[in-house]
Amino acid sequence: MSSLALTLIAISALMHALWNLLVKRSKDKTVFIWWMFVSSGSMMNLGLPIVGEFPVPSLQVVGLAAVGATCFMFYHLFNGRAYQTGDLSLTYPLSQTSMLWVPIWGVLLLDEKISSTGLCGLALILCGAYCVQLRRISWDEVARPFHNLQNPGVLAALAAGFIYSIGSVVDKKGVMAYPPFHFTYLLVAFMLLFMTLNILRPQFKGRIMAEFRHSRTLVLLAGPIMMGSFFTFRYGLQMAPMSYAVPVRQISLLIGVLIGVFFLGEACGRIRFTAALLILCGVALIRFG
Repeated sequence: MSSLALTLIAISALMHALWNLLVKRSKDKTVFIWWMFVSSGSMMNLGLPIVGEFPVPSLQVVGLAAVGATCFMFYHLFNGRAYQTGDLSLTYPLSQTSMLWVPIWGVLLLDEKISSTGLCGLALILCGAYCVQLRRISWDEVARPFHNLQNPGVLAALAAGFIYSIGSVVDKKGVMAYPPFHFTYLLVAFMLLFMTLNILRPQFKGRIMAEFRHSRTLVLLAGPIMMGSFFTFRYGLQMAPMSYAVPVRQISLLIGVLIGVFFLGEACGRIRFTAALLILCGVALIRFG
């Protein structure tokens, strides 16, 4: 992976962690995320004259954007259900199983090559991402998420990981077939459309403006941060193998640990610190491998 690709993905990871922090501080999170997309989409419209003429997309590109948006929407849906019905330390590691699928799809569907050093880096990142929510180091704790595969939270988390890996393949194909800025624009447009259809349901009546009044400043901050996260990742994805780019974005977990410690007053136990260090070592192996 080139230095430029790694830098872009690292910036994307930082911004991803930041907008997730803003979501955490919001009140009505479903509506807040919709406002974030409205804000970021508006900024993209302002940026269109700067990037030049919008190329006419082919039906294939439009289809990739629509399918990608659908995958990421289902990813958030399954993740939300997993967190509602299962303990975070149970469901979060399982949602990271996308990193098991991504290298497989990269090799089988995109003809990507993974070096032995890169494979070791992927293994370290996966291990760190899995361990970051463990409560203690023991075999029982490591195997606990798999003890009950009929648990709705477990199934939802596994589905989230799988559907995200499919979305990553679509994302990679999209940015290779169409300029990253314009593909991201189409992707965000479809996601905003899908979310708008969702919040038009009667149960959201009165909640849209209430959340804007409550979180106006956060919405204004989150829009450009989310837009920056989207663009830097997809430009990095265009320059790097998907098998490396998606796992490297797990730097956001390391950033999340630091944000939790320094800004939210959370305790940083030895397990979380070790998990973050594993992710960092894995990224280093991918960069220099």
